[in-house]
Amino acid sequence: MEDLKGRTVRAGFAQIMAQAAGLLLRLVSIVILSRLLEPADFGLVTMVTAVSGAYALFATAGLSAATVQRTTVSDEQLSTLFWINVAVGTALGLLCAATAPVLVKFYHEERLFWIAVVVAAGFPITGAGVQHYALLERQLKYGAISTIAIVSQAAGLLVAISMAASGFGYWSLVTNAVVPPAVSTLSLWAATRWLPGRPRRDSDIGSMLRFGGTITLNTLVAYLAYNSEKILLGRSWGADALGLYGRAYQLVNLPTAGLNDAIGAVAFSSLSRVRHDPARYRSYFLKGYSLVISLTLPTTIFAAIWADDLVRLVLGPKWLDASIVFRLLAPTIFIFGLINPLGWLMTSSGLQVRSLTIALVIAPLVISAYVIGLPFGPTGVATSFSVAMTIWLVPHMLWCVHGTVISMRDLLAAISRPLVSGIVAAGFTSLTYFALHDQLVPLLRLIIGGSVMVASYGLVLLFAMRQWTFYIGLLSEITGRPVSIGQRRADSARHRPILS
Repeated sequence: MEDLKGRTVRAGFAQIMAQAAGLLLRLVSIVILSRLLEPADFGLVTMVTAVSGAYALFATAGLSAATVQRTTVSDEQLSTLFWINVAVGTALGLLCAATAPVLVKFYHEERLFWIAVVVAAGFPITGAGVQHYALLERQLKYGAISTIAIVSQAAGLLVAISMAASGFGYWSLVTNAVVPPAVSTLSLWAATRWLPGRPRRDSDIGSMLRFGGTITLNTLVAYLAYNSEKILLGRSWGADALGLYGRAYQLVNLPTAGLNDAIGAVAFSSLSRVRHDPARYRSYFLKGYSLVISLTLPTTIFAAIWADDLVRLVLGPKWLDASIVFRLLAPTIFIFGLINPLGWLMTSSGLQVRSLTIALVIAPLVISAYVIGLPFGPTGVATSFSVAMTIWLVPHMLWCVHGTVISMRDLLAAISRPLVSGIVAAGFTSLTYFALHDQLVPLLRLIIGGSVMVASYGLVLLFAMRQWTFYIGLLSEITGRPVSIGQRRADSARHRPILS
């Protein structure tokens, strides 16, 4: 516990580096596969994964989080949970295969049958690695976790690109449902070297099952809320429209999802360890929250301003119709950056029932927004979604922090400095955009625009907003060595409950 802070920061850094590598792999995948395949290929697979993704939420049954959240867990409990995960994964695989005829009839597309059957094979494979992953999380071994994630993703990418180049079409995308989980599970077993025993009926896992069940239901509701538009678009507008929207949605969510995955897993594990120490809990959460906001905001601004060039460069010329959808969805990058970390707060402090209640309120709100925008196609859905999430933002934040050690004032203090820095940087970046519009090639415009964005945002945030000491402190924790520049100020800053 004494070195928890340093281990947490170093684990978080390892996760961020891994997510950066993963982001690069996903970008490579998007760039290459978008040029090798057609929008309809992506649309076909999305028709299946929009439904199978809901099943995938049950693959862990929330039992990975339950294992991490518990202060102590026995080998008997782990073994029992392992066999539960395997049984759940097998049942989900059978359910996914049984859904295949329903999808064919719903979308009027016969090719979906075998896509769904192949996707089903990934469920039992994933279930066999859930508790091994949780063991590594409990020990904050995010170096191993990160390596496994990158290797698994790279293996899936290589297979997908090889198949796409060989003319297998949408089947190259389907392989990602089987290859990465298989590589990941085998690697997790090798990394932990833990072999499960037989399940025990008297292993006292009732509270863990209830915790995991609530987490799973919460995740399911949120998934349905944020993915039902894909089902609606596929049914009403077809595979091409869904392919365009799906690619734009995936691209716009890359930074937010990657960052939340990187910091969120470490934050949840560490916050669970200190949840009975309010001062440390508050300090850890606010520093993690500030880091997420400071990285998310410039990404949002850059994506909104340079949407056309980003889509043209990453997806290719045939995807230009997706650029308007990408720009309309850009505000959600920042909104999810603000609200996703609040999930760490509620789950780690045992407020998972409140989190579920909030999800049950969000779901009808965003689904209603999708229905309102659906007659106008992908752009209408994107606009309605962004507007709905903007309206919901403040009530969501107030509800999450109510009765916790974190106040709304704390959140506003964490947001204010990156926000002011972002507004200044947006001005400079917008001027650069208009000055370079239709000049140079897209790559050079993006490099220049990105350089202006990073420089202006960084200078204002670090110096004008006096956040230099915060990042010096983080660097010191990552390296495990004191940093000489401004050391006294950095030491002082690390002992403050919130950022100064």
